Amino acid sequence: MKKVYELDVYKLAERLSDMIWSDFETWSDKVQKTIGFQIIRASDSIAANIAEGYGRYTPLNRKKFYRYFRGSSEETKAWLRKLF
Repeated sequence: MKKVYELDVYKLAERLSDMIWSDFETWSDKVQKTIGFQIIRASDSIAANIAEGYGRYTPLNRKKFYRYFRGSSEETKAWLRKLF
């Protein structure tokens, strides 16, 4: 069985979060304090929920965290749309 950090979906989630963290410093103070902190939390939750779901033993538990991952993905997309 692969490690969670070897999964393509996890790698993509981490890359997205890293890109947002990197760009955060270039945003105005107002954007950082409003959208910025929200999008960081949402994007960080994507990889975290994938990892937590992957570490669960029962399909039902895994499914719950994969739903959270999907929700965090949609929230991140919403903040990105608002940002741009």
